[in-house]
Amino acid sequence: MAGTPPSQRTRAQWTSPVPSFLNDNRNTELSHKDALTAAQAEHDRVREAAIRVYHSYELQEETKRIEEQQRTLREQQRLEEQRIRQEEQLRAEQERLRALKAKTVPPLPPQPDPPAPTPAPAAQPKPTAPAATTTQAEPPKPAGILSGTSTSQPPSTGNTPVPGSSGLFGLPNGTSLKAVVQPTAAAAPVKELQPITTPSPFSQPQKPNPFASAIKPATPQTNGVAPKPAAAQPVPPTNDRYVIIHQNLKRLRASIVQQAKASPALKTRLGDMRRELRKNMGQLVSEKGGNKKQVASIQNILKESLSGAVPSELVDPHEYITDRRDQPVEGAQWNEPQIPSLFLYLLNQFSKAIINQFVNECGAQPKSADPVGVVAAMIFSNPLYLWRGKSLIDILMAKLRICCPVLFGYRGSEKTEQGRQRLGWRKDGPGWIPEQAHIDRMKGLGVGYAAVSMRDFSRSANTNPWPPRNYWASLARILNTPGDEISNTQCVVVRAMLETYEERFIGFYGSQAIAAMRKALIEFPARSAQNTPGVLALQVLPDILKRDLGIDIS
Repeated sequence: MAGTPPSQRTRAQWTSPVPSFLNDNRNTELSHKDALTAAQAEHDRVREAAIRVYHSYELQEETKRIEEQQRTLREQQRLEEQRIRQEEQLRAEQERLRALKAKTVPPLPPQPDPPAPTPAPAAQPKPTAPAATTTQAEPPKPAGILSGTSTSQPPSTGNTPVPGSSGLFGLPNGTSLKAVVQPTAAAAPVKELQPITTPSPFSQPQKPNPFASAIKPATPQTNGVAPKPAAAQPVPPTNDRYVIIHQNLKRLRASIVQQAKASPALKTRLGDMRRELRKNMGQLVSEKGGNKKQVASIQNILKESLSGAVPSELVDPHEYITDRRDQPVEGAQWNEPQIPSLFLYLLNQFSKAIINQFVNECGAQPKSADPVGVVAAMIFSNPLYLWRGKSLIDILMAKLRICCPVLFGYRGSEKTEQGRQRLGWRKDGPGWIPEQAHIDRMKGLGVGYAAVSMRDFSRSANTNPWPPRNYWASLARILNTPGDEISNTQCVVVRAMLETYEERFIGFYGSQAIAAMRKALIEFPARSAQNTPGVLALQVLPDILKRDLGIDIS
């Protein structure tokens, strides 16, 4: 109140938040320990809260990062799918364009001539010469060339490895057109056409036909017209023995199916054996010694088929080989005239699995063909699976002949239906498979053929079932193709045969292999009339060999 002296004013009394703050024992050791404990607890609480907040922040950041990655991946997938769809559309358009280019429209047949008006009998002039004289003045028309009627072909001279192939104007290679259309007077004595010694520019050097004894020559033509045969005889479907073997294998498969229907034991085991063969062939690896288990399993299956544990009919192996083996061989495991059909069927399935491995894997990875070739050579050279001392590898070669005829000297144009068939271009339904798929098949089959044929048996007691000379012969058949008949398929096969096995080729043949590679990689593509991708791939291979392996073939 006013007038009150300062000493008498009421002052506020401030109290300590800690009741015992001013206690007498505030400076004791126990008090300090309690304070430290409380401070430590508060510190731990704050620290744990900070760590918890930090972990929560890290989790949120990680979640954001993952979500951002997912968004990025989804965007990349969307762009990649869009690119693939565009490429597929472009590829489909290219395939349709090539299919349209490959199609040919046959020309319209000529219109028939209007019938000539029949003159009056009185106006016809009387002939002044006998009919024979009139016949002498008119040269005969050779059937099959001018009149369009079919005639029997003359006997093959064997100067081309392509059975059934024809030269210019559909005539057999080595036959002059003049020998067919040259007129002959009726009064002159009729003589048979003599073979022309001048080779056709489309023919290859003469080689003996290994199947000549099994082929009946056609009836010789007289004056361009085939004489009427005395009796109709069945014509063999083809001169190619491997095609006949392939047809016999199809009949063998049908026979095994019929046997399985009548034999429960065979039916039960047949499918298991076939699946085991395919499975073991699909498990082959490139590591040395890594295929022992697979090889042992394959051998056990083949031994079981030969032992008679699974009954099957006996067949003559001559239907599945190219040579005759009429006499038993001393020391051979199998000398009987017939062997179980199940064994031959399984060899056929084994060969089919080999081809599938070449086609499916070796086109993109050529080095994966080597273990397949090792197993193939090992099985077909095993004395247990030889018949009368020789291998049954003709079963595998028959399948290669159908899948890759180029290896056996066949050639054709990739722009025609017949040419594609001769090159082994596979069909997909009514149409052909895409070009890239065909190229991949040919790559795998070419390197696979090299993997089978380029095997060194110098340190083995067994006989090489398909020695390197067959590799040389196949390469020579392709390289002897005339320049205007060289196809992209042939170039692809040649590169596949050489690219992985060039060092082994040189190891077998030395300087001769260098000369052959020079012809294959320099002269052969230079003679080609078209610069196809296969030709360009051959032309760059010498530089690759020189850079990577130091092999100079120039």
